[in-house]
Amino acid sequence: MSIGLSRERIVGQLELAEELLAARATGMFEPQDLPGRYGRVVRAIDRVLESIACEALVGGGWAVWRHGYLGRVTQDVDIVLPQERIAEFLRVAGVSGFDVLSCPPGRWPKVLHKDTDITVDILPEGGRPGTASRPAPTAIRNPAEMGAVVGRLTYIDLPSLVELKLAAGRVRDEADVIELIRANPTEVPSLRQHLAQIHPQYAAEFDAMVRRADEQEDR
Repeated sequence: MSIGLSRERIVGQLELAEELLAARATGMFEPQDLPGRYGRVVRAIDRVLESIACEALVGGGWAVWRHGYLGRVTQDVDIVLPQERIAEFLRVAGVSGFDVLSCPPGRWPKVLHKDTDITVDILPEGGRPGTASRPAPTAIRNPAEMGAVVGRLTYIDLPSLVELKLAAGRVRDEADVIELIRANPTEVPSLRQHLAQIHPQYAAEFDAMVRRADEQEDR
């Protein structure tokens, strides 16, 4: 049984990778253009956002893919929501094809799209990324400050994505930043300028990752 499931998942991932490459080639860069069940969950989120006139952004792995790291494919969808709209979003989502998942106190909300079985992780404005032992020096900003529009999911802009990745501070997030640097070399000066305005710690960490990206290019 486990072998069959594993093989099915591998085949599915390969098919998804081919569809994503085709999407890039045709300039399909909006969340609504994602293929298969990922596009369906995005459109389901859009319906909730439209009904409550709320803005939100796609972050996480899909935003990393959108901004140039083509090898980054994830199984869930991360969205940034305004803090004061989260309760309303959860209420409407709960009667619009989503299950609101139970989370331990202090954890960020999650919903499950029942039609696609995809988990949607909510990154709340004002939430502080990082870990208990190493919290980020800044909190998540309002999505309107990072490229969001009302009633429709859009991707987080590149500077804000790098900011959130540095704030999260996990090994995987650091690897994502290095790949984003390699994919967007002409954006490095403006990225550093943005990060320095947010917090000097991010600028210092970014400089170190630029050096690591350069070292990888030299190999």
